[in-house]
Amino acid sequence: MNSGVKRISVYKIVSLIVLVILAIMFAFPLYWIVTGSFKTAASINATTPDWFPKEWVMDNFNKLFSKQTAPLWELALPFSSKFSAEGKPIIFSAGPVVPAAVRWLVNTVFMAVMAMILTCITSAMAGYALAKKRFKGQHVLFTLIVCAMALPKQVILIPLLREMSALSLYNTMWAVIFPTVGWPFGVFLMKQFSEGVPGEMLEAARIDGAGEAKTFVDIVVPMIKPGIGALAIFTFINSWNDYFMQLIMLNSTSKLTISLGIAKLQAENSTDFGLIMAGASLAAIPIIAIFIAFQKYFTQGIAMGAVKG
Repeated sequence: MNSGVKRISVYKIVSLIVLVILAIMFAFPLYWIVTGSFKTAASINATTPDWFPKEWVMDNFNKLFSKQTAPLWELALPFSSKFSAEGKPIIFSAGPVVPAAVRWLVNTVFMAVMAMILTCITSAMAGYALAKKRFKGQHVLFTLIVCAMALPKQVILIPLLREMSALSLYNTMWAVIFPTVGWPFGVFLMKQFSEGVPGEMLEAARIDGAGEAKTFVDIVVPMIKPGIGALAIFTFINSWNDYFMQLIMLNSTSKLTISLGIAKLQAENSTDFGLIMAGASLAAIPIIAIFIAFQKYFTQGIAMGAVKG
């Protein structure tokens, strides 16, 4: 028994050491970016790297927030560009003028949050229908969704761009949000979780007089909540990091996301790594906050998915 306990202890110690090493390796780039944003240009470009800032300065953030300005928000009339002489949306409300980096961050948070909410709603409803409903063409539809998961986004870029232009949504945040809402992976994930909802509970709800909407909200959603939490994180990160779609659909300075804004700063200040690190540090804050908020559902969703597999 003592040898068994000893083996378990050694295994736990070795596992802990490996996990700590991996955690340091994954966290080091973030540490380097955050500390680099507070370093001087000489310290960043030094031949011998400074692992910890010798002098904490705010110059990089000052430059980040003083480069350009833009309204904090702009509320435009939907489809108003069709009726405008210049072909631009009609703005009926604009917020106070703030540094462009703040506007870029607001744009990105709005885009990612809206994409996360809409994707979770549509994917949960579609996944539940595919898992628990029986209709003609059900298997064909699910097969098409699975095939769409392997379809590169670049293949549908031109039709998608023409569609957004025809709807007068080009160069708006909705042009980036709407293509994400129909995410095939989200539908597939929610279908797998909906398969675990007992049919007896759904039948009992119908016998009690509950309609489809009430059954879905009161019974299905609570049971697939871990999957929704995992999908929320996946969707938020996917939308936040979708640089390619943002680059194609957005071109105005006030419409840029934080990723495009940092790329623009990098193009204008190719040697100012402190400025770029300051922008990257600012962009990392919402991602970390969302993961901390949803990490319980994320781990539950991954664990349940592993058991289902």
